[in-house]
Amino acid sequence: MSEANASATRITPGNALRPEDIALLDTKPGDAVAQYALCLGDDALILAQRLGWWISRAPELEEDVALANIALDQMGHARSFLTYAGRAWDKTEDDLAYFRREPEFRSVHLVEQPNGDFARTIARQFVVALYQWELYSRLVDSSDPTIAAIAAKAVKEVDYHRDHSIQWILRLALGTDESRTRMVAGLKLTWPYIDELFTDYPLTDVLGDVGVRPSSLREPFDAAVHAVLDEVELQLPAVPGSVGGGRLGRHSEHLGYILAEMQVLAREHPGASW
Repeated sequence: MSEANASATRITPGNALRPEDIALLDTKPGDAVAQYALCLGDDALILAQRLGWWISRAPELEEDVALANIALDQMGHARSFLTYAGRAWDKTEDDLAYFRREPEFRSVHLVEQPNGDFARTIARQFVVALYQWELYSRLVDSSDPTIAAIAAKAVKEVDYHRDHSIQWILRLALGTDESRTRMVAGLKLTWPYIDELFTDYPLTDVLGDVGVRPSSLREPFDAAVHAVLDEVELQLPAVPGSVGGGRLGRHSEHLGYILAEMQVLAREHPGASW
């Protein structure tokens, strides 16, 4: 079998399933599975767009490269999930990324939030990386072979994202008074959006063993967070939670601006290629 026709059931570390492979699969996901893939893809897509802003703006050259690589990893996850979702509706990854309206996106509010300063971005990365690691670690056992294959590749990359964010939490929280103050502020701005990651929504009940119940990830996530914050003697921020609703198409005020920037070229020149 050629590499281009690789099956999702025969993935090895040296033969990871690519979006191009997913587009050639014989099977199509049902609507519920496609909607689930859309949720995961939208999270990764919007986060990648946010992280890309740091290129040339990070506090050091090495961090420019690190955040760019994390953004590219997230973009790769987004491409795979959106390609798989699109097969249910005869749409491409580009159709879903560039030609949906804001209410049609399913990203959580956390990934839509402004970058803020570097510490705030690191706080968001810390939360997302711990959450995604727990999620993808479970999804490798999904009964849907394509979801499982995407997760098997993604979890290896997210393991690096997790280590990267933890090292920066330690460095900033144990650095100068200024860096610790900014780290505390970054966590405080991030924490209102945590609960939405672990909120079960109607789709959860129909996925069965294809997906992972979000609420089941909360306990190991909290344990991982406490282990890091205890090391730097920081407390969890006592802040009220946001309303959420991104999984149902109810977004923060920030998503529209992200989409305007991300979609403008494709909408101005539909069908263009280079």
